[in-house]
Amino acid sequence: MASYNKVILLGNLTREPQLSYTPNQTAVVDFGLATNRRWTGQDGNAREETCFVDCRAFGRSAENINKYCKKGQPLLVEGRLTFNSWQAQDGSKRSKLRVTVERFQFVGSAGGAGPEGTTSAGESRADTNSPAAARPRLDGQAPAASDDDIPF
Repeated sequence: MASYNKVILLGNLTREPQLSYTPNQTAVVDFGLATNRRWTGQDGNAREETCFVDCRAFGRSAENINKYCKKGQPLLVEGRLTFNSWQAQDGSKRSKLRVTVERFQFVGSAGGAGPEGTTSAGESRADTNSPAAARPRLDGQAPAASDDDIPF
């Protein structure tokens, strides 16, 4: 039987990311996301529902999320559902679904807390081979023309 496990969420962080390291020094960050759903019920009243999701990222992604994300900031994550079960200290059986983040993207303005367009590997999505003059400037001024921009 075929199976497919993919989750894409856009939400706001519900708490500060918590960074830790595995025994082999792999970075791990745990954080929560809140997603909102708004709709109008059959009675005509506006309704809203919030879903709280626990997320975990590893490696360089974990370090970047910990460094640039704060409680309340929006974040787009893509990953898979992971099921964990354990026995609590009182002997009861516990379980939890969590999103294991495979890729993420910062959401917001360029003046935000982190590098806009960063992926899971921390690489910029901007084309690094294009001339700097072709990139928009953050100060709002037009880029200066260079000899490389002249078509002849």
